Amino acid sequence: MKYIIGNDHGGIDLVDSVEEKLLELGHEVEKVGTFTKESCDYSDFAKIACEKVLNKEADFAVLICGTGIGMSLAANKFKGIRAACVSETYSAKMSRAHNNSNVLCIGSRVIGSEVAKMIVEIFATTEFEGGRHLKRVNKIKEIEENN
Repeated sequence: MKYIIGNDHGGIDLVDSVEEKLLELGHEVEKVGTFTKESCDYSDFAKIACEKVLNKEADFAVLICGTGIGMSLAANKFKGIRAACVSETYSAKMSRAHNNSNVLCIGSRVIGSEVAKMIVEIFATTEFEGGRHLKRVNKIKEIEENN
């Protein structure tokens, strides 16, 4: 699988840990975020990453800002993106298993690098369960189509 990592200045401290974990798991990684702590806009990097997922240039994205919230808000504006803002492992698992999330959002001011690696590993190794959850995801798509 290929992952895009997008980050703003607030998320820069977790990028290397996330990349390291994804590479360890055997995934391809492309980074599209900033490489400095100079203030920038998270929405710019969410846009680049989400477009790559939607254009099938990547399978998933991990977006990192200070809290993960701004990235998730921006990412979820894209039709076809299901971004989950996660700060612990159970939600990471459920975002994939039940919601078929294709974008993981985390906050470097909320979690440390070891927790980030655990979250990323669970997100990357959990499959969508389908079944009754597919019906629910399809209802989300319907809402998206009608609004």
